[in-house]
Amino acid sequence: MFTKGEVALVGAGPGDPDLLTLQAFRFIKQADVAIYDRLVSEEIMALLPSHCEKIYVGKKQADHRVPQDGINQLLVDHAKQNKKVLRLKGGDPFVFGRGGEEAQFLLANKIACHVVPGMTAASACTSYAGIPLTHRKVARSCTFITGNLQDNGALDLPWQTLNDAEQTVVFYMGIKSLPIIAKQLIAAGRKSNTPAALIRKGSHKDQQIIKGCLATLEALVVKHNIKPPSLIVIGDVVNTFADSQLKNIGYLSAN
Repeated sequence: MFTKGEVALVGAGPGDPDLLTLQAFRFIKQADVAIYDRLVSEEIMALLPSHCEKIYVGKKQADHRVPQDGINQLLVDHAKQNKKVLRLKGGDPFVFGRGGEEAQFLLANKIACHVVPGMTAASACTSYAGIPLTHRKVARSCTFITGNLQDNGALDLPWQTLNDAEQTVVFYMGIKSLPIIAKQLIAAGRKSNTPAALIRKGSHKDQQIIKGCLATLEALVVKHNIKPPSLIVIGDVVNTFADSQLKNIGYLSAN
């Protein structure tokens, strides 16, 4: 586990502390300083030891309280003070979490680092919503995509590769770009009535699961006032279970 002057990049999962790995829990309990993201839940923050210094570096779209270069340097500076530095990230550090960049910077500065995987939202939140990412004879592949708009307001993606009816597509950070996503997927050949779901605050006690189809997603966002953090799931797997069956799935009813 920790020795002095090193960093652990720890995936905190989507929010439910029961989804932490044992290794993540051990690093959390040993931390001298925690540098944490916006999507780390209050329940997980409460697990930190009382002496641990907490530094918030959360990001929203177009609102980065601490730029990535600043986060990288914070990690190095605290490690050089011989602290046990916990970089606590929502989901998995290596899935749209910039954990690779942080690890590269640490190693370039001769700082030892551990990488502790966490349950990425696409896997954990869909499970809590009763949506299997793959399902025999329904979906034989799954693609994770970031829906973040580029600086020019465009979303340049290989749309033609996403038109397979047996492919589940999950968009992270795609609420603001949803009109483009729906339009481009339909233009690429995905049927407008393809089942789709919006999952907001997945695995939290107040999670929202809104189902519809590709053509109605934009209207559902407005109707239900869906805000980030939310996942967009597109594919026939969305309707694998009837709503009446979901209450009998253990991890759903337990939450």
